[in-house]
Amino acid sequence: MSGIYIHIPFCKQACHYCDFHFSTSLKKKDDLLNALVKELELRKDEFKNQMVETIYFGGGTPSLLTKDEIELIINSVYKNYKVVENPEITLEANPDDLSKEQISSLANTEINRLSIGIQSFFEDDLKLMNRAHNAKEAKQCLDEATKHFQNISVDLIYGIPGLSNERWIENIETVLSYNIPHISSYALTVEPKTALETFIKKGVIKNVDDDLAQEQFHILIEKLEAAGFVHYELSNFGKPEYFSKNNSAYWLGKPYLGIGPSAHSFNGNERGWNVRNNSKYIKSLEQKIVPIETETLSITDKYNEYVMTGLRTVWGVSLEKVEQDFGQQYKNYLLEHSQKHINEHLLYLDNNKLLVTKKGKFLSDGIASDLFKINLS
Repeated sequence: MSGIYIHIPFCKQACHYCDFHFSTSLKKKDDLLNALVKELELRKDEFKNQMVETIYFGGGTPSLLTKDEIELIINSVYKNYKVVENPEITLEANPDDLSKEQISSLANTEINRLSIGIQSFFEDDLKLMNRAHNAKEAKQCLDEATKHFQNISVDLIYGIPGLSNERWIENIETVLSYNIPHISSYALTVEPKTALETFIKKGVIKNVDDDLAQEQFHILIEKLEAAGFVHYELSNFGKPEYFSKNNSAYWLGKPYLGIGPSAHSFNGNERGWNVRNNSKYIKSLEQKIVPIETETLSITDKYNEYVMTGLRTVWGVSLEKVEQDFGQQYKNYLLEHSQKHINEHLLYLDNNKLLVTKKGKFLSDGIASDLFKINLS
């Protein structure tokens, strides 16, 4: 099984924390959509032996697309690829786009899962992040979306300067009140060359408090696990049967095609990434050339990626798989370098799998980097 990711590189306005590829101009939207369809056609042989299990519209802001534009892309997938009978088809959406009419329209497409970027239900937070919606729209869209879609994911951000633990708990409880089955939650991160970084350097916004973010992360885990959610990946919580199939495929090392400017692809041995420029992407596809760069992953690259993704998930890092796929030397290396973290109660071994403890979860990416192998001959 495999997945297809469709990158829609358009937004109404730039969030202060975002470093994804997008444009706030929609002038080239029609040309871009035609280029997406062309790329899907040109790359179909890459998946000739694969069944597509998931289709994911990310961005950017895919909810800017009309019903006809969404169906154009989905129809192109079905025309060029083998698709399972009931694929998971997700659309990322912003609350300000999700009017009653738009939600009703989306419900009449093949989209069967919405991922809604709420981030916070408080005006101060939304203004600090320069989100396009307000708190009222955040609640209104959930009122309406839950009437039409059963499979909904909501994004929340913690560690926002000025966000108290009391308000953070209120954000969590507000989502829970809508009986949402999946929540993705991330610590606010200061990415290079973003407006957020500039404002912090100038003293306009307070810097992110890592200790507060860690505290709010543990509040999140406690609240959601008590509500019946499974913390199946570092930033993702799902009710049983509602884990994201698309994201789980990434973490489990399944192949996927990334369609659109800046989109990444993976086939098990190679990783590829499309040009991060709308005009260059469109021009290249007009000439029937996919503007992609690729790299072949070494055995060490594959080991490092498996450790990174495995430690972020409830499935952990299988010692048996490490030995089988990478050899005894890698297994010995992993065990040797993980011992320090086991002694500090950040990692533990269970059923021949290396897993992160509750204490270590917030630090899992840093722990994983300590277990990476570099320059192994």
